[in-house]
Amino acid sequence: MLLIKLATKSLLNRKASALLTLFTIAISVMLLMSIERVRVDAKSSFSNTISGTDLIVGARTGDIQLLLSSVFRIGHANNGVSWKSYQFISGQRGVKWAIPMSLGDSHKGLAVLGTNKDYFEHYRFAKKQSLSFSQGHEFNHLFEVVLGAEVASSLGYQLGDEVVIAHGMGNTSFHNHDDNPFKVVGILNSTGTPVDKTLHIPLAAIEAIHGGHAHQHEAVQADANDHDHDHDHDHDQHDDVDLVGTPKQITAFLLGFDSPLYTLQVRRNINQYKDEALLAIMPGVTLRELWEMLSIVEKILLLFSIVVVLISLLGMLTSLLSSLNQRRRELAILRSVGARPWHIFTLISVESLLITGLGCIVGTSLFYALMLLGADYLQSHAGISLNIALLSSYELMLLAAIMVAGFIVGLIPATRAYFYSLADGMSIKI
Repeated sequence: MLLIKLATKSLLNRKASALLTLFTIAISVMLLMSIERVRVDAKSSFSNTISGTDLIVGARTGDIQLLLSSVFRIGHANNGVSWKSYQFISGQRGVKWAIPMSLGDSHKGLAVLGTNKDYFEHYRFAKKQSLSFSQGHEFNHLFEVVLGAEVASSLGYQLGDEVVIAHGMGNTSFHNHDDNPFKVVGILNSTGTPVDKTLHIPLAAIEAIHGGHAHQHEAVQADANDHDHDHDHDHDQHDDVDLVGTPKQITAFLLGFDSPLYTLQVRRNINQYKDEALLAIMPGVTLRELWEMLSIVEKILLLFSIVVVLISLLGMLTSLLSSLNQRRRELAILRSVGARPWHIFTLISVESLLITGLGCIVGTSLFYALMLLGADYLQSHAGISLNIALLSSYELMLLAAIMVAGFIVGLIPATRAYFYSLADGMSIKI
């Protein structure tokens, strides 16, 4: 206890350099803990880009290719799924809901998704969070569009604006459908997922802008313009049928089941479907496989955080070593009142341990403050749902490893002080 008291007073006597070293360690601990928490939660959030969906069904291709095209809007589906197959499979026993998805059009490089109203009701992201509107409502008529949050903010669209859809994905569009502009009726809240970069239109509108049943759709649109958006439930259901139509094929569809027991059975039946070559994937499993392919990113983040901690510990070592010459008088006085070389050794070691320990405490406090301040931003802009909870066992092990590393680093100046005091003639001859 006496040595701890002496170490504390010695640090207070050199509070400027001690505080600077402590702050450096605290910042490194904060960065390490933050990177580790974001890394773990990013993996979890990535796995929950689409949540609550039991199966994704599309034309037979690779699992990851189907996931990227249907969920992340990356790449193109080689083939589609016939509407007949969609209706047959979605009517199977145990299917609770089905969401058809038709991709292939774009607007200024952003994906356009043709779907039905079930999309807004059943689509989930993160920890089974549902989609919500910051402005407006879901589409109720043929030529209406619901924008993702990033589409609205980046392009400056407001409710009532008109949007022209182009045929073709990404920045390569082959034809603008200028004769059928869409009216913005809703803007979704930010999710941090590909939904934010997507324009959502009725499934029947995909067929309409490509020339299918033109007269029928023009009549529906004319009738829609004569109605107010506030209508009763029965009229809404009637509109929903018109909004779906009977397309020849769709890109993919999502399935949710009454019970998980149906998932594997229906998946096997779909993969063995004889009428056309289809593939059913479990999004959670495929997302984990995709993350494994990106594991190099995890390793780089972890390596970066470890390097930051090592630099801060080297800074502490430099500070302790540089202060030894300034403390020759202090050490000599301690030796003159009976302190042994091992007392000096222990004193320096305790000082390094105190600085490291306080740095870990301050760094952990800064870590929680940073998490509280950045949680909403990461959720809305990066889709990372942070879990602000007590430190995990792995995080506690990291702190313990930092403490041990700090103690080991402190042994270097402590050993030098041990031998330096003897060589400098500070030993008391009896």
